[in-house]
Amino acid sequence: MIKQITVFIENKPGRLMEMTGALAEENINIHALSIADTADYGIVRLIASDADMAKSTLREKGFMVKTADVIAIAMGQSPGSLHEILRKIAALYISVEYIYAFTSRHKDYDAIVILRLNNQDLALEKLKESDVPVLGKELLESLNEVN
Repeated sequence: MIKQITVFIENKPGRLMEMTGALAEENINIHALSIADTADYGIVRLIASDADMAKSTLREKGFMVKTADVIAIAMGQSPGSLHEILRKIAALYISVEYIYAFTSRHKDYDAIVILRLNNQDLALEKLKESDVPVLGKELLESLNEVN
């Protein structure tokens, strides 16, 4: 599993820019980003080059921040790649809480899917047993090297 940063952010002009600026000032790279919003606030989920530094930096700037363990899976670019991963998860009777993906510049991964599941530990164990390419800390290390 890898660490994801979740930031609760007000829906007002410039607030997202302030968040990304705070990370940029500390030389923290954003590898993946997802935003879900309501009328009053947004939930920003991101994978950063240094989750601990990102968390402390954003808290110092007044953002409400938490971290969560998420599962990162390498995915091919052929049709049905995501479907196959989701089929294996569904066979375990595990629900997907949320999912987002990003294309990878890493030579070994076409795309990377980030998943938060209702039973992370069981899912992680079973996915590894079924030869799903689950990525860990080496993912962030390799993405940081590509920069």
